[in-house]
Amino acid sequence: MNIILVLVDSLTRNCLRAYDPASPCQTPNIDRFAKRAAIFDNHFVGSLPCMPARREIIAGRKEFLWRPWGSLEVFDPRLPAEVRKGGHRTHVVTDHYHYWEEEANGYIQSYDTTEMIRGYEVDRWQAQDPAEEKPAWVKNVEKFRAPEHIGQYYANTRDFGGEEDYFSAKTFGGACDWLDRNAGKGDFFLHVETFDVHEPFHIPEPYESMYAEGATKNEFNVWPPYQVYKDLENFMDQTTPDELKFLRSQFMGKVTMMDKWFGTLLDKLDDQGLWDDTMVILTTDHGHDMGERRAFGKQHPHFDSHANIPLMVWHPANPGNGKRLTGLTQTVDIFATIVEAAGVEVTEANRHSRSLLPMIVEDAPSPREAVLYGTFGQGICATDGTWTVMKAPDPSQPLYLYSTAIFRPLIVDNPVDGRLAKAPNKPVDTGYFDPSVDLPMWKTPISIDPRTQEDFLFNRAEDPGQARNLWDSAPEQRDRMLDLVRALMQDEGCPPEQYARLGLKEAVPA
Repeated sequence: MNIILVLVDSLTRNCLRAYDPASPCQTPNIDRFAKRAAIFDNHFVGSLPCMPARREIIAGRKEFLWRPWGSLEVFDPRLPAEVRKGGHRTHVVTDHYHYWEEEANGYIQSYDTTEMIRGYEVDRWQAQDPAEEKPAWVKNVEKFRAPEHIGQYYANTRDFGGEEDYFSAKTFGGACDWLDRNAGKGDFFLHVETFDVHEPFHIPEPYESMYAEGATKNEFNVWPPYQVYKDLENFMDQTTPDELKFLRSQFMGKVTMMDKWFGTLLDKLDDQGLWDDTMVILTTDHGHDMGERRAFGKQHPHFDSHANIPLMVWHPANPGNGKRLTGLTQTVDIFATIVEAAGVEVTEANRHSRSLLPMIVEDAPSPREAVLYGTFGQGICATDGTWTVMKAPDPSQPLYLYSTAIFRPLIVDNPVDGRLAKAPNKPVDTGYFDPSVDLPMWKTPISIDPRTQEDFLFNRAEDPGQARNLWDSAPEQRDRMLDLVRALMQDEGCPPEQYARLGLKEAVPA
């Protein structure tokens, strides 16, 4: 059987009518896929943001309690290498430039063939011209972000014309071209990944004006800050309801543009008659908040607005036909699901991933009763489906990253001491800290400034918008959920100092 994984960055549920029938965002092609697929209602993030999520997908391992954003570890299994054991050819086509940055090495090198679409965000593709007069929309971004960042994006895209030049068009176009050359020549695993709908929210017509009600990008900021807290606060202090409305219009426009080109992939599956022997997965790494609660992006605390994410799966053995699956699942489960679908044994080497194939093919229950998720150094979250707890860390407690390598982590959440592992961030010890890893690891101290020290408790059934914090008013549920967090941490494995940092009881000896 063939397998196609479509990974769309930052795709938020409230833009999809399969999840929010009242959404004004037009996604006719995702709608038609949803009518064919099984729809997962309680699919959650695991390790955030971008590359930590991809380590879960490519290696089946959660990392947010062990280390920040970084390269694959030498001991990690590689998804394409595992799938290849089932006789599948593997290919990835992507515009997600982090894959070829130093700080995220090893994720795509195991594919048989690779197509990289250049130029997204700050991909160092085209040369910047310091003397060039920038348009107003670029200058708007410069007020709150480093000029070299938006300058790089502008240099990459200044010569773009119609939507065919943009990233989702090129990515899905590359996937369709690959199918033209390779479908029918044996089983394959095709990984199609578009960095759209990630910011900057820069789109061509007709999408720029589709939801904008007359506003234009020269009036407002299309790339608001969020990683640096002071910049976010400054932006939120001066922004207007009209600007926030425009930003949401551009996000929806990006979703609609991506959807059009996703439709070309669906058309290709139709034309080549591939549905009968091809599993298709559509999902994302996380959603993206658009000013709610004075926040952008996908930072802790991880409210459902960006943590409860889309997952739709077509499997020819059990057509979903829009069936809703309510069991809890997570990003990390994509790894084992694809490996098992390829006819390959899922070994313990994947560490945290659980196959969802029985849910999809046999209508089996979820393999999970609760899920744990978070961002390194920022806090921890868990849900049992009904209740959700979000626990902030104590920044005075020590924090270490653990890795077999000494690497330069890209830490995207307001690090106290910069983004590089440098003095005083030198390893203080080496040893076998993770019992699931048969190699020594470096233990390196690192300081991160948590975005918040507030704790939260929500009843998702009674308060789906998570507007009423019950941390103080529901102590029995709070304590039960904190015990659940501790049990999940112990089951999944974590450094012992994480319990104290998160204000939890010590782990019970095994």
